[in-house]
Amino acid sequence: MIPQRLTSKLLLIGAVFVVAVVLAVVIAPRAISSAQGSETNWQTIAEQRGLTEEDLRAAVMTYTPSGALDPYVMFASGGHSGQMFVIGMPSMRLLRTIAVFTPEPWQGYGYGAGEEVLAGGDINGREVRWADTHHPALSETNGDYDGQWVFINDKANGRIAVIDLRDFETKQIVNNPLYLNDHGGTFVTPNTDYIIEGGQYAQPLGTDFAPLTDYEGSYRGMITFWKFDREAGRIDMSQSFAMELPPYWQDLCDAGKLVSDGWVFCNSINTELATGGIEAGNPPFEAGVSRNTTDFLHIINLNAAIEVYKAGNTVEIEGMQVIPLATAVENNLLYFTPEPRSPHGVDIAPGGDFIVVSGKLDPHVTVYSFQKIMDTIAAGGFETDQYGVPILNYESVLEAQVELGLGPLHTQFGPDGYAYTSLFLDSAVARWSLGAEGYRPQDGWSLISKIPVQYNVGHIAAAEGDTVSPDGNFLVSLNKWSVDRFLSTGPLLPQNFQLIDIGQEGDNLQVLYDMPFTGGEPHYAQIISADKLSAWDVYPEVGWNPLTQSVDPNAVTQGTEGVTRDGSNVTVRMTSVRSHFTPEHVEIQAGDHVTWTITNVERARDATHGFAIPFYGISLSIEPGESITFEFDATEPGVFSWYCTEFCSALHLEMMGYLTIQPE
Repeated sequence: MIPQRLTSKLLLIGAVFVVAVVLAVVIAPRAISSAQGSETNWQTIAEQRGLTEEDLRAAVMTYTPSGALDPYVMFASGGHSGQMFVIGMPSMRLLRTIAVFTPEPWQGYGYGAGEEVLAGGDINGREVRWADTHHPALSETNGDYDGQWVFINDKANGRIAVIDLRDFETKQIVNNPLYLNDHGGTFVTPNTDYIIEGGQYAQPLGTDFAPLTDYEGSYRGMITFWKFDREAGRIDMSQSFAMELPPYWQDLCDAGKLVSDGWVFCNSINTELATGGIEAGNPPFEAGVSRNTTDFLHIINLNAAIEVYKAGNTVEIEGMQVIPLATAVENNLLYFTPEPRSPHGVDIAPGGDFIVVSGKLDPHVTVYSFQKIMDTIAAGGFETDQYGVPILNYESVLEAQVELGLGPLHTQFGPDGYAYTSLFLDSAVARWSLGAEGYRPQDGWSLISKIPVQYNVGHIAAAEGDTVSPDGNFLVSLNKWSVDRFLSTGPLLPQNFQLIDIGQEGDNLQVLYDMPFTGGEPHYAQIISADKLSAWDVYPEVGWNPLTQSVDPNAVTQGTEGVTRDGSNVTVRMTSVRSHFTPEHVEIQAGDHVTWTITNVERARDATHGFAIPFYGISLSIEPGESITFEFDATEPGVFSWYCTEFCSALHLEMMGYLTIQPE
């Protein structure tokens, strides 16, 4: 059943295509100017450029006229940029960079504003200002995106960030004291009660030292359940907890939904417990962790784990409450079942009834039945691994296997009973049918078609394709290599986001657009219907503090500006409005500590003012209504001109002032 919202969009796209055909037939003789300046009709231009009918369809599907808005918005991780990127679809226009873990001067993040948020991610007193963002997760209500929050992990440093989608700004960064890497994050439970953060490479919990020779005894895996307080808009660390796991390398996770709500599924690699050491004659990691024919799918009873945590059956490690592995086994919180070798993705079908796992070294996707998992657990009689974790019989929980091609990785879903899986080695995306009741029993569990992509696809993202109600209109292939897709700008090549039309039945898949992406290596993305987002055009009131999302008591109103001194502490209170800062002169002395508040009193949309002071590292973006306070020590005497960095009016260049610092 296609949702009404999607039906309307499909009809709109179809109407646009029909209009294009009518224009081709009826208005073809009308002359237009070509890029070369000659007067030719559009068919001639298409012929000269070698464009096919398929090319023209792609152009119509993606063309977004000036002033028209995209129906979908994609939130993509920024990889080693440490940020997140917001992209409109189907135009594939970059709409916003969200500064997350890394300072960003245009937004003033880390250059006078945002320091408090960034400091939340410092590790053991060490300042950390870089990251490797991997998996964004939009907040959900009843398993559907609600457009309120988005979360993202830092794989490199084991951190989680919270972003408020009212103003698209980062509000909180939390550091996991147990672990330094987290690939299995972030994923949310269906009502965003918890944010799931799985680990990656095994290590001693709390990052203590232990020799690799004691790997099996001292090294452990981890999964953390961060409690999210919606009213506060923050992770509540006092209500969060973790679970100790065996020292397999936990990879990606997903939360159950609908029938499987309350359960969490994570895959793993290195059930071999390999520790590498090629320099000592041991098998290299890539060989050592790939010897077993299967690894272990982790099946976690989150609801039961919450009760164990609330009962106090935990130990404290570096301030975090942890359910020990033995306690997890004793309380039936953790089960394993074999999964294909070297898996890299576990994805829950829209109904929550099937769990799809891909093994990079297996040409199939393996589909598990949640009901069969529950029945097998109820039946009992398990074998266990060496740590005592029960292993569910593979044949008892298996629903189907579908052969798709080489290197299957990640799966997304459509509303029509189709699933889509990326094939890394084939450089393709496969469409296949879920052959169960409620999906496509008429097609069975079978491969429908494949479409080539350029090249080496990792994650894919479909429109709301990992929710209980996928939209099924577009899919983006996040390709690792671009090779020959774009003009060369040197040896460092961009990633390639390819937009694919999945709105037609059967084998009718089409690549619509190639988008070069140069802001790091995006790993994963989620795509939300734009009508679910309700971002503010301006802050609700003048004097707004974006961190507290309320009026700041220190905000400056017009008529209260000025400079005051209390010993060596100087307070500057300033307003900004087109095209003027008040005051225009600030005179202080070397050695002073300066606390400076600027309030943008504008109420017009897009009337942003910037503020920059050379040498002292201040570069701010002050949106309409916003109030920002920053501090610095006046260590260098001299004359420093500040100015508005956002071209805000005809007299923008005149919007400036002088900071004079007298020598001591």
